[in-house]
Amino acid sequence: MKIYTKTGDKGTTALFGGTRVPKHHIRIESYGTIDELNSHLGMLRDQKIDEHSHKIILEIQERLFTIGSILATDPAKATLKSGKQRLEIPRISAEDIELLEQEMDKMNEELPPMTHFVLPGGHQTVSVCHIARCVCRRAERLASALHDLEPFEKEVLKYLNRLSDYLFVLARKLSHDLQAEEIQWIPKKGS
Repeated sequence: MKIYTKTGDKGTTALFGGTRVPKHHIRIESYGTIDELNSHLGMLRDQKIDEHSHKIILEIQERLFTIGSILATDPAKATLKSGKQRLEIPRISAEDIELLEQEMDKMNEELPPMTHFVLPGGHQTVSVCHIARCVCRRAERLASALHDLEPFEKEVLKYLNRLSDYLFVLARKLSHDLQAEEIQWIPKKGS
């Protein structure tokens, strides 16, 4: 497979189904940010983390490829003339969302209660997780804006919302596991 095609030299790219759009189109921004998030999760997975978290992150990365595929498909061409779906891949399911919720519940059982916001940082691994969380929030904002213009499965938005929460709890768990200092944000009193 040839990597360069030269078809994007004029600032457009093709969606699944062949529709060409500008490279700055919100659909491209949406799935491009999902790709960026997936790369950050790859960097997180490359850190020294527990095997269970490693496995869950790998599963999340696979779901992000599904989301990217959904976002990269022109809704007008999502269904073929035969009635068959253009994308023959498993969709984001309620079970995918429940997995993230169950994982958060398990992690929260081991963590001290949160009484304040926490400052990102404390250890490189924790910081990588917080960066992934922030990119996830951006991906969610872009996907939400795209959904307003051209609706797609609502489970995608739910999954991204849950995923950013999961990454926050995972960052706290990693702080705990790595015995990193978790610095609370306590606003200074005005003078």
